[in-house]
Amino acid sequence: MVCLGTIANYLTRNSLAVMAPQLKSSLHFTTQQYSYVVAAFQLAYTVMQPVCGLIIDTLGLRLSFALFAVAWSITGGLHAVAGGWPSLAALRGVLGLTQASVIPAGVKAVAEWFPGKERSVAIGYFNVGTSLGAMMAPPVVVWLALHYDWQTAFAVTGGLGVFWAAAWWLFYRAPADHPAIGPAERDYILAGRPAVKTGRRVPAGEIVRRRGFWGIAIARFLAEPAWQTFSFWVPLYLATERHMDLKGIALFAWLPFLAADFGSILGGYLSPLLMHWCGLSLVASRVAGVCIGATIMIAPGCVGLAATPSIAIALLCLGGFAHQMISGLLNTLTIDVFAEREVATANGLTGMASWTGGLLFSLLVGALAERVGYGPLFGCLGVFDLLGAGILIALIRPQWRLS
Repeated sequence: MVCLGTIANYLTRNSLAVMAPQLKSSLHFTTQQYSYVVAAFQLAYTVMQPVCGLIIDTLGLRLSFALFAVAWSITGGLHAVAGGWPSLAALRGVLGLTQASVIPAGVKAVAEWFPGKERSVAIGYFNVGTSLGAMMAPPVVVWLALHYDWQTAFAVTGGLGVFWAAAWWLFYRAPADHPAIGPAERDYILAGRPAVKTGRRVPAGEIVRRRGFWGIAIARFLAEPAWQTFSFWVPLYLATERHMDLKGIALFAWLPFLAADFGSILGGYLSPLLMHWCGLSLVASRVAGVCIGATIMIAPGCVGLAATPSIAIALLCLGGFAHQMISGLLNTLTIDVFAEREVATANGLTGMASWTGGLLFSLLVGALAERVGYGPLFGCLGVFDLLGAGILIALIRPQWRLS
């Protein structure tokens, strides 16, 4: 259910990037003005993530996630009435406010339903929704735009969340309330709760004073520019520097997200394998997986050196694979080091740091892409994750003994 909701979320979100080359012409805006539209979403998403986490922890996962999904669906459909980049930016801002709920909600669901050793696998499977939604966007959106128009593409992709919200409200229950769960399964889940569990909700101010929080937050701050670049800028990169038309983008722009699907799933299984093969603790296995992903992220940093579009897309695929390994393991770390009643708030706060990095880098791309090209900007992505992995090791180390 969480994976399907994440697919609907990211399909709505990535519709803009797919149609960006066409919208630049239809609505008459520049690359820099497009970066303002992207930044409106990112800024709202950044600010709202800890708020969404707090709402989810307060109102409960079932009600809050359904309400957020209805809100983002309505907003996504209203993109069809945009008349220029300012109105498009305003709608993207509202979309960011509502869609900021998806990752804190997914992490909360995993915290409720899975014991510690299974959580990275569960995060990997729900995190597949981010790349599946982004992967589906190019063919689906281009088909709708070519057969109908760009307004229809926004209306259709925006409206899917309403159907998902209805299904979520009907079927989701926490383990304690689920009518189909037996005592053995309930006891198995409860026995896997981390030792850091506490009965009280810790204030946000106390959360941000922990070393573990900053290790995860800084690593996510440095990792997120890659995913924001893949989500919002790759179609424009393929159109401007690789000279692909809309059909060419539809054929190839989804491939990095397909690779990201495998990264999400294999990254989830990597942690328990490292625990089994290398004797690492729960937290240390997550950190080791992040370091492996950070090393692979050197590949998309070399996109500017690619001689052909196919090589460039292959390097972007490696980047999608590696980033989703890193993303899934960092989200899992939030569950490992924070108590269940505070995990959505903590994830929202680290997500705020994450999206601050993505926002700043997108503004940098918008300001510099037409002056220096995309190559040097992609090069930065190869450095950021290595730096983030080093900082994560330094700050999370006292908690490596968590089993």
